[in-house]
This record gives sequence, structure tokens and C-alpha cells, in this order.
Amino acid sequence: MRTLFIGDLHLSADRQDITNAFNAFLDNQLGDVQALYILGDLFEVWIGDDLAEPFAIELAQKFNEISKRLPIYYIHGNRDFLLGRDYARKAGMILLPETHCIDLYGTPTVLLHGDSLCTLDKAYQRFRRFRNLKLAKWIYAHLPRKTRQKIANDLRNKSARSNKQKSVSIMDVEQDAVTALLDKTQTLQMIHGHTHRPDIHEFKSLSGAKLKRIVVGDWYEQTSVLSVSADTMELSSLPFKQ
Repeated sequence: MRTLFIGDLHLSADRQDITNAFNAFLDNQLGDVQALYILGDLFEVWIGDDLAEPFAIELAQKFNEISKRLPIYYIHGNRDFLLGRDYARKAGMILLPETHCIDLYGTPTVLLHGDSLCTLDKAYQRFRRFRNLKLAKWIYAHLPRKTRQKIANDLRNKSARSNKQKSVSIMDVEQDAVTALLDKTQTLQMIHGHTHRPDIHEFKSLSGAKLKRIVVGDWYEQTSVLSVSADTMELSSLPFKQ
């Protein structure tokens, strides 16, 4: 049996190729899977459960059927942090807090989207603290559809412009933040996404303990799946079928 971890699919109505690849993954790759963890940014943008697009509703129905035979866990990303309990209920997904600890086949592991670790990006961290306020979420949820869509588009455009001016190091996770979270959660392993830089990083704590940070990749041009069993760990990617 295996446990799978994915993230940063950025599904949207105008990227049918990603949706097709994800549907193929759900149809063909879950036979011996005991749990599926989605580590945020499943959707390119989410403006509210009440305004879910048709493709997202279809996906919820597919998830719901899958959830009858294996649990689907979800951690919010920076693009779909407004995904709520209503959609999760329809999809049969289990919403997790932004950092969540599990025993992964005997290894204490902390799971998260990863944006909270990019602590050198001060401007983004300020925005992140604001967007997580319950009052800010409540106000946004009660705005008209067009207003919510405009805000979401403006934020995406601003983020794209800003990222072009930021250094690679600022947009990556900060090592001190990584070790601090591992120490705080008393875990030996971390799995996250967000940076779109799939890799398995091994390092040691100050006490000499062996630590590991695994990053799942995005699905812009290929799949990216972390598969873990009691004996193996494999981070793989495959190009989309033409």
C-alpha cells in the first residue's frame, strides 16, 4: 500500500490539458493507494464555494466517489485559500490545518503548502497574515461575484509582476524556517509544495539527527507525484500525453 502526495495543479477552465492529466491520474493511479494528500493550489484561483465553476463541480463528484474507498486530505494553498467546507463536503475531502503532522510509515512528518516558509518575502508574508484574518475572509465572501473576480485577477497580476522582480532566493523557502518548524513539530521529515521546485533535500539538525524535506512539483507541463510506502519513497513526473 502507498500514500500519495500532490500539489500545485492550478486547475482552471482554460487548461483542459491539466484537468485531463489529473483525471487520468485519478482513474489509473490509485489502485493500491491508502490515502491521497493534496498540498494546496489544486485550483489556479478560488473565489468562493458558491461560485465554483462547472469543471470544479465535476471534480467534486469524482472526488466524492473516490473518497468512499480512500481518504482525500486537503491543505489550502495560496491560490485557493478560500476553498471552504461546503465544497470539501461535496468532494468528500477532509480539510486539514495549514500545518499537519502525521506518522508516515514510522517517520514523524509535517505537511504544509509551503508558502509560510518563504519568510524572506516580507511583502507576501504581510499579505498572507491579512488574508488569513477571519474578518477579511468574511467580507470577501459577501462581495458580488464580479468584485470577487476582479480582486482575484488583480492579485494574480500583481503577484506575477512582483515575482519577476524578486530574486530566486526570496521566492524559495528559508532554511531557518524549515528547521524551526521541524523542531517545533518534533518531526524528522517535511513534505510541501508551493515553490514548484520538486526535489528531496537531506540534511542534519544541530544535534546530528537526519532530516528530510521533500518538495512536490507543479502540474503546468507534467505530473508530479510523491509516492511513499513502508519501504520506498519516489518523487516522479511524467509529461502530459498529447
